[in-house]
Order: sequence, then C-alpha cells, then structure tokens
Amino acid sequence: MTQNRLARLLNLVPYLVARPEGVPIAELAADFGVDADQIQSDLTMLWMCGLPGYGPGDLIDIAFDADAVRVLFAAGMDRPVRLAAHEALALSVALRVLGDTPGVGDRAAIVSALDKLAAAAGEAPADVTVRDTVTDPQAERYAALVASGHAARITYYSASRDTTSERVVDPIEVVAADGHAYLRAWCRTAGEIRQFRIDRIDACSELDEPSEPLRLTNQPAPTAFLASELPRIQLLLGPGATTVTDAYPCDEIVGESDGRRRVTMRVRDLDWARRFVLGLGGEAEVLAPAELRDAVRQTARAALDRYQNA
Repeated sequence: MTQNRLARLLNLVPYLVARPEGVPIAELAADFGVDADQIQSDLTMLWMCGLPGYGPGDLIDIAFDADAVRVLFAAGMDRPVRLAAHEALALSVALRVLGDTPGVGDRAAIVSALDKLAAAAGEAPADVTVRDTVTDPQAERYAALVASGHAARITYYSASRDTTSERVVDPIEVVAADGHAYLRAWCRTAGEIRQFRIDRIDACSELDEPSEPLRLTNQPAPTAFLASELPRIQLLLGPGATTVTDAYPCDEIVGESDGRRRVTMRVRDLDWARRFVLGLGGEAEVLAPAELRDAVRQTARAALDRYQNA
C-alpha cells in the first residue's frame, strides 16, 4: 500500500462522517484527487477494516445509496488521525538526534520533517534537551570532506601504537560511536579500510584529486578490525582485574577453582597487548602466545634492572 493511499484511507472516514447525508462517488473522487474506480476500491477496503477478533458489526459500516456513499458506523475513526503528545515527542527527539549526528541524512529534510511533525501534532511538542551524539566540533568538517569527494592527507595519532604518522586517505563516511566521531576511509598506506578517531587527527589537508575508496575489490567490512585475523591472546586474571572482561570484548571467559579467570581475547597487535598486560601488574599472567609472554618478561626485567641500578 502506498503512503498516498494510506493517507487517503485514514481521511476518508472522517470526511464521510462529517457529511451524514452522503456524498456522490464522483464528488468524493474529485475531492481526493483520484478516479471513481480508485475511490470504489478504497471504500471496499475500508468496509473490511476493524478490530481483530470481532464480527461484522464491529467493522466500518458503509452504505451505498444509488450513486452516493455514507458511513453508518465509523469504528472510532470519526476524526482525522493525530499524534498523541508522547508520540510527537518521541519522533521529535529521534529526528533531532539524526539532525545533530554528522554525516547522517539531509539536514534540510530533517528540519522540514520537524516542522511538519509540529503541524501534524496539532501543537508544538514539548521542548526537551537532546544530548549531543557527537561532541567533537570537527565532525562537521570531516562530513563536508566526505561530501566533497576528494582524497585527503592526514596526520594521525594512534593511541594503540603511541605513534604519529602521515597518510593519504579516501574518505567514505563519518560515523559516531560512544560519543566520538570517526572518519571511515580507505587508507592508502595500510591498503585497507580504517576508522580514524577525529579528535586524534592532528592535521588534515584536502587534495586536488578524487576520492576512490572502492579502488580495490574484496575489501574488508567496516568491522574488519574485529575479524579473526587479529592476534589472539590468553590471560589468567586475578580478582583485581575484574574490569577487563567488562571493558574489553572477550572470545572466552573460564572461571578457575582458585577464583582467577582464564580469558581469551583479540588485540590490535602484540605490542599493544604487552603494554596492556604490564598495566595490570601482578593481576595478569600471559598464557599465550609465547611471543607475548617473552616480551612482557623482558620489559618487566628491564624495568626492575633500572630500579636496582638507581
């Protein structure tokens, strides 16, 4: 059923209720901007509408007198449908969240929808404060970069590697997650799609060349950074590291008889995992891989040597 027909069906009954003397089919069709056959089809459909589980007397009852039609029983549809205050408020909040999220939808269309919503509700929805989905003031700039269709050169700080690098990217979209804005782009340096947190982009210059994010086939999905090719580590966590399983996605968590937990998880790289384990102090023991266990042992030993030589 098209939106136009649904709107017509919802308005036909109130229209006929307001004219109890009956309305000629030709006049009814002209008022709704369709032909007589369409109106006849609409009336037939309405005739079969009503609450589920009830008999014919509880359906909309329509009488055809000669060339005119009138409603004998409206089944509650005796006035135009209006949004309740709480319905209008819910839609208004949802639209405003969309409008405040960079790179999502057409802002002009959202503003227009909000105006129409207020008119349809019969009164302005209650004024509420909508929390920003993204607080980064630069999000709009990168949404505009995506819209420009140009590639860009960025200087990016990687928190997981604690390094800053320069790379050329082909922007795809701006996405929001957990209050942060990310530029999703094809990274020519890495040769794959990456997500760059916008507040960690130290510099960005738009290039005079087109963005070609789909330059290669068989590209990884947006969630490729969670895929199976990431290194898997296994840790034995003590009671003081209970927040690890809440803060990080884990493939497996197994409780041990001594109260510790054996956790299997995936990490961005083993260097990040080394720093992560060291930050947990004596609450974490590396079970696998051996490469990570050796790296943690060497770093810890080097730190102890410094204290002994101080």
